Amino acid sequence: MSPGGRLLIAFLLIVIFAGMARAQVLPSAKLPDARADFVRQCAPHMVGRWAHPDAVCQCLFDHAAAAVEDRDLRSALLRGITETGVPTIENEWVPLSKRSEIAATFTTIATPTLQCMFEPST
Repeated sequence: MSPGGRLLIAFLLIVIFAGMARAQVLPSAKLPDARADFVRQCAPHMVGRWAHPDAVCQCLFDHAAAAVEDRDLRSALLRGITETGVPTIENEWVPLSKRSEIAATFTTIATPTLQCMFEPST
């Protein structure tokens, strides 16, 4: 094999191994997790109210907010909890066409919210 051919093979091997090393690093740099970000914002509001603020926030995300099927209403609910620590939806956070559904949304989340706060799973 010519010296140029060996050099090309060596270069290709370096590129391949560098790509493999980079691929091993990339999975650890995951995209932000919506649940983790929610808990990070929610938990400070729960400190002092609940013995396990992270667990309450995780439960609210997993059960109360998950019960809301409409994306806009769910987003507004999550925003309200992260900003105030209680299920809240401001009218301006919801498209005008869906504002009439806010009361029904609170009915939907009432039971799971109370369970998250007062009947944590053991």
